[in-house]
Amino acid sequence: MRVTGNLPYNRNVAFASVTSAAYHRPMKRLYTPLLAVLFAAQLLTFSARAADSAALVLARQLNQAFVEVAEKVAPSVVVISVAHQPDFARNQQPQQNPLFEFLPKQFRDQMEEEMKKKKAAPAPPQRRTPVFDGQGSGIVVREDGYILTNRHVVEGADKIKVSFVDGKEYDAELRGIDTQSDIAVIKIKATGLKPAKFADSDKVRVGEFAIAVGTPFRLDYSVTIGHVSAKGRNRIIQDPAMQDQDFVQTDAPINPGNSGGPLVNIEGEVIGINTLIRGLGTGIGFAIPSNFAKDIGLRIIADGKVIRPWLGVAIQGLSENPEYRNLVRGVTDGVVVKEIDPSGPAAKAELKPFDVITAVDGKPVSSSQQLRNQVRAKGIGNDVMLDINRNGKNLKVKIKPEAWPEGPEVANKTTPPQPPKKNGSQPPASVAPKNFGVTVENITPALTEKYKLKTTTGVVVTAIAAKSPAEARGIKLGDLITEVDQKKIANVTEFNAALAGANAKKGIALSFLQKGEAKLEVLRDAGE
Repeated sequence: MRVTGNLPYNRNVAFASVTSAAYHRPMKRLYTPLLAVLFAAQLLTFSARAADSAALVLARQLNQAFVEVAEKVAPSVVVISVAHQPDFARNQQPQQNPLFEFLPKQFRDQMEEEMKKKKAAPAPPQRRTPVFDGQGSGIVVREDGYILTNRHVVEGADKIKVSFVDGKEYDAELRGIDTQSDIAVIKIKATGLKPAKFADSDKVRVGEFAIAVGTPFRLDYSVTIGHVSAKGRNRIIQDPAMQDQDFVQTDAPINPGNSGGPLVNIEGEVIGINTLIRGLGTGIGFAIPSNFAKDIGLRIIADGKVIRPWLGVAIQGLSENPEYRNLVRGVTDGVVVKEIDPSGPAAKAELKPFDVITAVDGKPVSSSQQLRNQVRAKGIGNDVMLDINRNGKNLKVKIKPEAWPEGPEVANKTTPPQPPKKNGSQPPASVAPKNFGVTVENITPALTEKYKLKTTTGVVVTAIAAKSPAEARGIKLGDLITEVDQKKIANVTEFNAALAGANAKKGIALSFLQKGEAKLEVLRDAGE
């Protein structure tokens, strides 16, 4: 019974086990691949969601970064409202403003039309309640009330008001402006302000984020975002009185009213002062680099103005003029001396036109702005050692910068004229070299008197062809050509010989005196 009783039980169990295995084996073969596919699909879906989540997290972080920058910078940014004298607008000539060309055409036309109407209208009474007719932006640079802005925002102001993001308003006074840049400083009676933090603009990189904060079109505290498009933009403003600066280019939208406000990086540090736009919606704006703006601003705070050291030279970087780069020998980078003012410090030193300045006190310079920055930092009356390359030879020239003259009067300090020695075998009286469009003659008493010449060495320009290379380069009647490709010439024969050995297609460098001022120009043969 024990065995018999166990047999049916065990058999059933065995049968049940066999039956179950037999039943599930084909199902396992069916479900296993299906489960694997479903698991893989679920895993891919999870991975995709995880990737989307990471991207969204990154986007939210960047979004938060911009929000934090705006909140960080806003307390240091001010809205500047300006009132002018009643006759200020009547006396303005918008075309003479170096910033006028940067306005959109519709604004230029509107300004010109308004100027015509105001000039035609009767003059208003001299005393009236000030009308705030101008607006811009500014940046707090000291906690005791000093604010940096653009010169063109506050120049000619009768009254100035400053507003902060928290609604507080103050009357402001002009501390000073810099006539050679678009920088000004105003002052309010306040303490405990939050100064903006300035970045080192020399370390700014093209492509990094650039965020503008300001008051475009009277829309206070607008924030726009873009990038640094380029650095070291120069010759943006053609006014010679505003050449001591270069610009950071940005595609962050800036518009009228942004002027004087900050361009900041992702850390909320000022990298530039928004100043110019090249038309609306073009994505081309310009800001004065923070290092330059801060330096000029501190000088204005200290002295009310900026007194620059002056060398008395006109310069241009080799990288800025391919003609010079092709003509110089033994150097690939530096700054070419184009002109020497006879009343300036350079005229007292051993500097010459066509010298290439490669370093200031041992620090290399490769652009005009770098040279100006280095000289400005040395101060007035301190000797500056210039490394120069002259016709392939490396030399050193010491020069002592003087204070920039307020209204320079050109005083000729060269030797008085002496009548030329008579020579029975004198070279031809005149020559028209190649196709430069210039005719020269030997110095004679008559030409000396006619053109007030102060030296007896060289050849005199006595004719200029219309629309010629010589006319285009600013060569004028009475100019005295003294060197050709750095070779001294005393008469027409030497002038012709120098031209014969030069490459007119590559360009020929002429050193000459124009009303006593040493200059350099490069001419190419118009017929080649």
